[in-house]
Amino acid sequence: MAIDFTLSSEQRALQASARAFAQEVLAPVVREADAETDPLAAFQRTKEAYVAAYRAGIAFCMLPKKYGGGGLSNVELILAAEEICAVDPGFACTILVNGLGLLPVWYWGSEEQQERFLRPATSDPSGEYLVGYAVSEPAGSPGGTANFDTPEPAPVGIGVTATLDGDSYVLNGRKYWPCNVAGWDGKGANASIVVVRTDPSKGGTEGLSAIMIERGTPGVSYRLISKMGHRLTPNAEIVFDNARVPANNLIEGTRGNGDLLINRNFAWSGPVAGIAAVGVARSAYEAALDWARTYTAGGPSPIINHQYVGYVLGDVAAQIEACRYLCWKTAHFLDRHDYHGELIGAMCKIHCTEALFASVYKCLQVVGVNSLDTRHNFEKLLREAAVFPLYDAGNFGMQRRRVHGVMASPDFNPRALMDDEFVPFTKQMEEIDTVPGYAETPLPTQRAKPARAPTKV
Repeated sequence: MAIDFTLSSEQRALQASARAFAQEVLAPVVREADAETDPLAAFQRTKEAYVAAYRAGIAFCMLPKKYGGGGLSNVELILAAEEICAVDPGFACTILVNGLGLLPVWYWGSEEQQERFLRPATSDPSGEYLVGYAVSEPAGSPGGTANFDTPEPAPVGIGVTATLDGDSYVLNGRKYWPCNVAGWDGKGANASIVVVRTDPSKGGTEGLSAIMIERGTPGVSYRLISKMGHRLTPNAEIVFDNARVPANNLIEGTRGNGDLLINRNFAWSGPVAGIAAVGVARSAYEAALDWARTYTAGGPSPIINHQYVGYVLGDVAAQIEACRYLCWKTAHFLDRHDYHGELIGAMCKIHCTEALFASVYKCLQVVGVNSLDTRHNFEKLLREAAVFPLYDAGNFGMQRRRVHGVMASPDFNPRALMDDEFVPFTKQMEEIDTVPGYAETPLPTQRAKPARAPTKV
């Protein structure tokens, strides 16, 4: 059979290992950490679990074995991610961001840069190594990362500038919402990749590049953000004040194409965000089902015997299954197409996160007013589910814009995903919807070849 949804023995073992870690190591710390009001202290409560994940090969499982990583395929990654996200998606997000920070070095970095930044991440004797990913910026006029892909001239779009001065770049500006960047002590991750404007005369998608910022760089400060959900992953504001960074920290293959790095990263994270929503919805569904099997609401038998409860839970179960397989399909597409899947990655993230937020709320309705009692954990599941449509490029704008940009091409093949064909993503596709009436010229048809395509794992 050409299509087989049966996991191999190796995949089942990976899934079981991730499930055991999530239940035995992570779960015992989640409730108290989530209840911690200080965001840095909440994150620090997960440190022992993170070190355990590092030693188990989870923290950098997405990096190639050549550099000491786990070498997992994208399909294998999401099989493991679902189990961790079912316990706490914030903790899983911390691990995801390690990939967002270092995979671009693998895609576009020189061999020297790959050795310099990937090898230390996978060989830290303390097991605490943490990598940040910094793109998002504060809203303002101008400002706001959601408008990084407008074609308008400077100063619209990403505003953090990197000015070459001798053998260093000097960074100035602010980022807001980047994850992991503040590290375990609020003073910086071991390394963070930052998308900056290396050509300040340009705006929008032009003149953007990615540069690695190492812990201890003078002129960089952080402030942790307290959030409604995903409280166990650290988001922060960064201020760059004449921060000097070695010029050879700029990832050469990203020079002038930092916008394409952003979109390729979102393609990779699409099925991971989708499977995170699956994990949270699965937890809500199983808890609601258990409740319905025993709770009578004062009636003669458990409420599972009532038609409405059975129908609602049946619909939720179907959504979970459908979304899980869309995530598998998306991850498989990424594995087959050099980690490019800008169209299907966005589709997966949008559909799964929105469908499953609704599913989680339906589970609360089944449980009723008792779902508001924090003892039962439903309120946390709802808080976590609310994050998914809003983060990792919000669905209401950035993600849908990427889908629209691809589909608007005169050469778009509506059966490409069905036929497992590569779908190109270009700068013109980024610019759609950002300025009314813009980009009336035909979009190019050729495949945009990355500066360095990754090796299959």
